Amino acid sequence: MRCPFCAAQDTRVLDSRLVNEGDQVRRRRECNVCKERFTTFEMAELTMPRVVKRDGIRVPFEESKLRSGMLKALEKRPVDSDAIEAAINRIKKELMEKGEREITAQDLGEKVMKELSSLDHVAYVRFASVYRSFQDVSEFTDMIEDLQKK
Repeated sequence: MRCPFCAAQDTRVLDSRLVNEGDQVRRRRECNVCKERFTTFEMAELTMPRVVKRDGIRVPFEESKLRSGMLKALEKRPVDSDAIEAAINRIKKELMEKGEREITAQDLGEKVMKELSSLDHVAYVRFASVYRSFQDVSEFTDMIEDLQKK
């Protein structure tokens, strides 16, 4: 690992720990040249399925789009950022465990709504209203009634 301070190639690992439910390794390193310390994170690089849009176009899965969509729905809501990251990681883990090469945008949206419903009901309704393209107020009230029944 190259030192980010002096660009020396020779660094040593001081400490390694599992983080993020064992999906990542956190390594504390020290440069043998300048003696500066820094942290690195190591994780397996796995291929995510391609997303098949409604119009049939296939695009690569982008975690940043998943995160931004969830964050927009959760904007100004009292949800811990660790809970959001955990939800994103559960979605990614579920996609990888299935091992499929493609997932429809609709299936991905349903997974996001499932996670949002457990995080925050307001965020769930916000996301669903855009995702399902509600046309009138009755669709909102139907969804809210379903939430209240649960």
